[in-house]
Amino acid sequence: MNVRTRIAPSPTGDPHVGTAYIALFNLCFARQHNGKFVLRIEDTDRARSTAHSEQVIYDSLRWLGLDWDEGPDVGGNYGPYRQSERGDIYAKHAQQLLDSGHAFKCYRTTAELVELREAIKASGENRALKPSDLILDEAEQQRRQKQGDAYVVRMQVPASGSVVVHDLLRGEIELHWDNVDAQILLKSDGMPTYHLANVVDDHLMEITHVLRGEEWINSAPKHKLLYEYFGWDMPVLCHLPLLRNPDKSKLSKRKNPTSILYYQRMGYLPEALLNYLGRMGWSMPDEREKFSLPDMLDAFDIQRVSLGGPIFDLEKLKWLNGLWIRESLSVEQLADKLIEWGLNRENLLSILPHIQQRMDTLSDFIPKTAFLGSGVLGITDQSFSELKLETADQLKILQFSLWRLETLSHWQRDNLFTELKFLADALEIKLKDFLAPLFIAVSGSTSSFSVMDAMALLGSDMTRARLRNGIDVLGGVSKKQMKSMEKAYRGINSGN
Repeated sequence: MNVRTRIAPSPTGDPHVGTAYIALFNLCFARQHNGKFVLRIEDTDRARSTAHSEQVIYDSLRWLGLDWDEGPDVGGNYGPYRQSERGDIYAKHAQQLLDSGHAFKCYRTTAELVELREAIKASGENRALKPSDLILDEAEQQRRQKQGDAYVVRMQVPASGSVVVHDLLRGEIELHWDNVDAQILLKSDGMPTYHLANVVDDHLMEITHVLRGEEWINSAPKHKLLYEYFGWDMPVLCHLPLLRNPDKSKLSKRKNPTSILYYQRMGYLPEALLNYLGRMGWSMPDEREKFSLPDMLDAFDIQRVSLGGPIFDLEKLKWLNGLWIRESLSVEQLADKLIEWGLNRENLLSILPHIQQRMDTLSDFIPKTAFLGSGVLGITDQSFSELKLETADQLKILQFSLWRLETLSHWQRDNLFTELKFLADALEIKLKDFLAPLFIAVSGSTSSFSVMDAMALLGSDMTRARLRNGIDVLGGVSKKQMKSMEKAYRGINSGN
């Protein structure tokens, strides 16, 4: 068998360390078997996918040393490798399922779907929506079709019973059809969902092994059924353990920095971050903690993956990064790393326009920009003490800003200003007073240049990390306060 694995990230924001984690294991598995590792871009979300985000995926994975054999930027024999360029392929296969009776057109509106789910819940049943719930009678379906109503294509799924899915690490997994909904395969805009696109692409690209996160286990029955409907052999599935926060929840940007760009900006070495990701659920035969990608490739065995949820511990990563700096770099190499990381011409050119008018001597540069090259700032509650607003109001500003900025897909100065100005107006706080605690949390001072410019330079994950730190420095938010804030924040958004 010619082993072929793949990774299929979405270009809808900063690349996630979880993407790098899954890519690393797919790369190692392919190399172990002298196979091919494929990069496919899942850009069917036309509203959020951008060319910039796609390029950042390439740059981030290559920064880590993860290279692919086939992909949109390097070509290959199984393209196109962007899902947005494969629309005709998905439409053809969706029609094949419709013609065979394995899928149906669903004209149900959003309101009808809500009503159906509420009716199932009211009846005491605990199950997903099934075709029998969704399919309209022939006359009504023809009426909606004639008046041009929007529809989606959904797959037929069994109403009851169970299915067994084989997993490379977990063996036989029995899952019940009660919990499997009549999955949408083709959206009303003609674009496929993940489920149809990945099954079709994996088959046509001859992917032999699908290594992915364990959150996809519950989707495995749908995928197995689609392979059966098409009459195709299913790739071997391998569900890797999820990266988790210290509280055992799934690693998320609300509790931990998740962007690869954050760790690059913080000054972590790519070798150290990749080393750390390799330790997530896997270990070297000799149990050593510090190892390179070539070391991992030489010793890789998928059966050494542990199924316990690996904890993404920033202190442990920092310790490991320190080992790499002290043990693996000469002084000359460290100097080169520092220049490459933060003291390069590109960085200087992005920063200097903001501080040139504030400089009297060249020695002003470091103190005025030190916050841009720092990690978590050494601020205290006294740092906020001279501000006009009460601590409770400062906490509300930081928390509301954190929530608001988490939803921002295009991290640019003007967009940041728009979102923060909206919050200031909604809270009826003068913009200058509203921005003051943000200045402290983000730059450590109110005398910095524009906080929006600072946020744009720092990037989304670093900015959010500093806002979270500011909240903690001010004493944090209790559960009772959080409930009150969430209610107030929902009120603001409902009027937006």
